[in-house]
Amino acid sequence: MRFQTLFEGRHIFAVLFALLIAATVVHWWWLVIVCALLVLFCANFFRDPEREIPPGDDVVVAAADGVVVDILEIDENEVLKTKCRRVGIFLSVFDVHVNRAPIGGKITYTQHHPGKYLDARNPECSKLNEALTWAFEGAKATLVVRQITGAIARRIVPWAQVGQSVEKGFRFGMIRFGSRTEIYLPLDAEVTVKIGDKVAGGQTVIARLK
Repeated sequence: MRFQTLFEGRHIFAVLFALLIAATVVHWWWLVIVCALLVLFCANFFRDPEREIPPGDDVVVAAADGVVVDILEIDENEVLKTKCRRVGIFLSVFDVHVNRAPIGGKITYTQHHPGKYLDARNPECSKLNEALTWAFEGAKATLVVRQITGAIARRIVPWAQVGQSVEKGFRFGMIRFGSRTEIYLPLDAEVTVKIGDKVAGGQTVIARLK
């Protein structure tokens, strides 16, 4: 457990522990059990395991834990302003929600977009939901990563800033509870995952750059 990740859940833990203590004092054992289970759930949600990061400037790793839900060609009009290959990853409430840099390089762009809170599995969420866009300029390409909120996840937490140089796998932020993370790749990148694959942020190789 990293302190920075656990710190993001401080208010949730404070409420749960307060309820747990109060329920214990008045002997509401059903509430004690419920609160204890919720504490365990939150401890699991805010976990942040260490990962072995694959080397190589051509290697692109997953920016989040979860399941690959789509791989498609699409125009990236915010930063790169060209057609890209997008890999979309859905994060359930049981996945690690820390986001990691897909390549090493410099953060050249970040922009928050207010929006709705549609289910992160909804195809329209990429256009309509609250999101935070990042650009990572590496040795071989500039990749765009978009953190997108979901029906439950309603807070995107950035931990990095424009101008910062980061290593591949660097923890640049997190999304609280179920959500979606998208990685925009060059069209000539070799995608090494398929729809339905389970990936681990900072560890699973999702593509190789030319």
